[in-house]
Amino acid sequence: MSSTLLYKDPRQPVEARTRDLLSRMTLREKAAQMSQIERTVFSASSSLFSLVGSVLSGGGSGPRSGATALEWADMVDSIQRSAVSSSRLGIPIIYATDAVHGHNNLFASTIFPHNVALGAAGDVDLARRIGEATALEVRASGVHYTFAPCVAVCRDPRWGRCYESYSEDTEIVQRMTSIVSGLQGSPPEGHPSGYPFLAGRRNVIACAKHFVGDGGTHGGVNEGNTICLFEDLERIHVTPYLDCLAQGVCTVMATYSSWNGRKAHSDRFLLTDILKEKLGFKGFVISDWEGLDRLSHPHGSNYRYCISAAINAGIDMVMVPFRYEKFVEHLMFLVESGEIPVSRIDDAVERILRVKFIAGLFEHPFADRNLLDTVGCKMHRELAREAVRKSLVLLKKGKHPEGKFLPLDKNARRILVAGIHADDIGYQCGGWTITWHGSSGKITKGTTILEAIKDAVGADTEVVYEKWPTEATFTNQTFSFAIVVVGEAAYAEGWGDNSELNIPFNGANMANFVADKLPTLVIMISGRPLLLEPNLLDKIDALVAAWLPGTEAKGITDVIFGDFEFEGSLPVTWFRTVDQLPADAGNATYDPLFPLGFGLKMFPENAQKMQY
Repeated sequence: MSSTLLYKDPRQPVEARTRDLLSRMTLREKAAQMSQIERTVFSASSSLFSLVGSVLSGGGSGPRSGATALEWADMVDSIQRSAVSSSRLGIPIIYATDAVHGHNNLFASTIFPHNVALGAAGDVDLARRIGEATALEVRASGVHYTFAPCVAVCRDPRWGRCYESYSEDTEIVQRMTSIVSGLQGSPPEGHPSGYPFLAGRRNVIACAKHFVGDGGTHGGVNEGNTICLFEDLERIHVTPYLDCLAQGVCTVMATYSSWNGRKAHSDRFLLTDILKEKLGFKGFVISDWEGLDRLSHPHGSNYRYCISAAINAGIDMVMVPFRYEKFVEHLMFLVESGEIPVSRIDDAVERILRVKFIAGLFEHPFADRNLLDTVGCKMHRELAREAVRKSLVLLKKGKHPEGKFLPLDKNARRILVAGIHADDIGYQCGGWTITWHGSSGKITKGTTILEAIKDAVGADTEVVYEKWPTEATFTNQTFSFAIVVVGEAAYAEGWGDNSELNIPFNGANMANFVADKLPTLVIMISGRPLLLEPNLLDKIDALVAAWLPGTEAKGITDVIFGDFEFEGSLPVTWFRTVDQLPADAGNATYDPLFPLGFGLKMFPENAQKMQY
């Protein structure tokens, strides 16, 4: 019988298969396809759950703490088996996760630097290769879909998602969208812009987010209000989406934030008139986590209204993620009562099915176990190390123009390393690592800055580590120099909103204390610029912005000890005081501490870059 079903025939065109399957679906099946639920909600014993369109792992949600890629693949395949074998039409699910700097939910995966660091590197090919590596590790675990890349243009570092943005400069963000072709594969020449593309089983469905204006909110408030003319919204914030659409990005996520007071999740002008009609997007638009609930106050209090407003505006798939049965019930009621047209439902489901067919899920619904060895492999870790190297920005290289402090001497007699960030893989990786907010400590496999320093120095060099140096640290000990590592705690989204942007953990005072006694290099581990007081800048000998480098800190020691030159330049303005924010590089009053694009070199301009 199945041989007579056109939608199951891979030889048929995608559009024909999509229309055929859509014509066979009941309203209940369509409503279920428009749902994305958290994996903890999924129940194989319920027929409704076998119809669901997508399942996701929220931040930190996996088979168990420290689960392997094989355990992930087994979990995803178990859910997939329920969908393809227990449902009437056998429609596979799309399994999704936030793989935003590598497969960051998976223990022992390769964690790449966060986007702000890639913006500092400015290497288009590097971004593409990181996308390719991420796709392999994600697919190895059975997952088909990542909520990446974030193509927000962050105009204010007080925003808690600044590190998820490549830059405050639209052109830099545009260039970094090459990661889409890494994740999904490069579409052939002549591929129509806006039509989804996926190269094969070694690639993942990507998601350009968050449409639109999330990086431009007033005061840098997460989920806040972007106040501007449409011409400015289009020029600054919409433009990177054109590059994503040209690469066949399969999905776009709506932003929690508002534009001139209108919530994007219910803004038909932005989601339908602009994204779908003007820009020609043919993939599906997905809501953010409980994004519909935020359309009423208190959140979710008038759920039926929330659903109606969002679906009619152009949301196709809803990240429910918990109230699945209620969502399906309300959506069906709204269609049957005529509040949501059947044509709107058919358009949404058609878009979802189109992506599933393009992704090859009907032919290959299960994990490819041959990819398991790619997770955290040496090649990917070397790529991450390269990304760290290229992203470092040298902000100060000596107290005097003629003085030479860098590169550091590998064979120095004794080196002081100070600061909690020097030996903390969690802080080094930042938010969206293993858990949603991230955390401190040995949360995954990797190399800390302290470990990298010990590995880089000569056999006769003594490395002394003090989290919190005191006067006793310097009693009867002579040091050649100090490396002080300061920075932020891990955070995500609104929990990272910060109106002061001081260096946390008393980092500035510690750096001042050490710099009074020794020649000092300060390494800043942060997702954004932080306040640098003039007295600190005067005291220290050198300053490096290392952003949130991920698991491969040897990329830092590759550069500070002179094996490679500094290559990074600031993708965001380094402000003097928070009163200057938001800083606009095009404004006549622009007077930053370090301007957009700033980055010093360690060696003379005519020197060859050193290699291993």
